[in-house]
Amino acid sequence: MKANKTAIAAILLWLVTIAVFAWFFVRGNTAAGSDNRTAVVLAPGERSLILSEMRGLLAGVHGILDGINHNDMKQVADAARAVGMASAADVNPALMAKLPLAFKQLGMSVHRDMDDLAQAAAQGRPAAELQGMLASSMSKCVACHASWQLKSGE
Repeated sequence: MKANKTAIAAILLWLVTIAVFAWFFVRGNTAAGSDNRTAVVLAPGERSLILSEMRGLLAGVHGILDGINHNDMKQVADAARAVGMASAADVNPALMAKLPLAFKQLGMSVHRDMDDLAQAAAQGRPAAELQGMLASSMSKCVACHASWQLKSGE
């Protein structure tokens, strides 16, 4: 009888732990922002890391546009591949837990878009198609920046 109560208590504790983890995985560590955006609250080093990644994406976009402008599809593919999913592979799980699900989804979809763009450029797709792919991906960047701000919590 006592074993049953202990088992039930353990299962309930396990379910509560999963529910709390799921809540934080979806919500992240957020607060009301100062300008009607949601603030993602991070440690200063985490904030710097994400901003550095964003600057890397911007440099990748520049490389893509420059390659398209010079009809250099190898440059386009290389620039896009450099900011694809491989560049997001080593993110600290503790940092990922602080990011809201919608933020993570937008960010990861941009990295996937860059891999798709690299593949399209390597296949010799027309410049107009590559520009369209980039514009579609950049709309996600605009949506993210319109919705979120990064705030240092320490």
